[in-house]
Amino acid sequence: MLFLLTNIAVLVVLGIVLRLLGVDHVLDQSGTGLSYRNLLIFSAVFGFGGSFISLSISKWTAKRVTGARVIEQPRSADEIWLVDTVKKQTQMAGIGMPEVAIFDSDAPNAFATGMNRNKALVAVSTGLLRTMNQAEAEAVLAHEVSHVVNGDMITLTLIQGVINTFVIFIARVVGHFVDRVILGNEEGHGLGFFITTIFAQIVFGILASVIVLWFSRKREFRADAGGAKLAGTNNMISALEKLKENVQEPLPKQMSAFGISGKPSKHGLKLLFMSHPPLEDRIEALKNSGRM
Repeated sequence: MLFLLTNIAVLVVLGIVLRLLGVDHVLDQSGTGLSYRNLLIFSAVFGFGGSFISLSISKWTAKRVTGARVIEQPRSADEIWLVDTVKKQTQMAGIGMPEVAIFDSDAPNAFATGMNRNKALVAVSTGLLRTMNQAEAEAVLAHEVSHVVNGDMITLTLIQGVINTFVIFIARVVGHFVDRVILGNEEGHGLGFFITTIFAQIVFGILASVIVLWFSRKREFRADAGGAKLAGTNNMISALEKLKENVQEPLPKQMSAFGISGKPSKHGLKLLFMSHPPLEDRIEALKNSGRM
């Protein structure tokens, strides 16, 4: 219900923006051809608008989706250690202190999100604190802090915005072609346009997601390297090996790309649709960097 209401609100806001820009119609003045200028602006508003609105409310959303509780005043030794460790790492990395939170989950996991790298959110699961020793947990925190330092959230949003824009644009061009050439509608758009557009947008969206997920996997290797620099290569390797030993309970779909670990490792074509590379590949990359 939360995401349904949020998406409806986003659509309403973007619809108002399009109306104010005067590009809420993608047909030309004659009502027969496409206005490619209007269509491009329409696609960009929805493509980038949805991505940036999602990013701007990512901290608020993450807290509600995972039930994460921000540590305002540490109430235990674990909470004091968490806050102090993140503070030390962010000072080493030269960024502002993020909010530090804990969420209830038996699986060891963590995530970072936020629109501004100086006002981010770093959260860990209760399962991670129970499963890992302090050196390993410190490495996981360093991995998430590295995501923030690298600006991965904003970069991923920009890539998603570009992909969304082209998917929306091309899907409507295909829908217009089917409506005019195959179905023979000469004015306006019929039901065929809307059905074809929806179908094309789903197909192109799935294909385009391969690009976004490829970047997501690449940034995990960079965050691992950053985590190794902040907390030690051996500690980072040990943390990833501990993740391999534990059955992973994935984060909610909306947060999966921001976690320390995704679904269990897969190879072949299935790897193309994973937000995280296999843990064994990440461990091997760290071991190879240590030999250099």
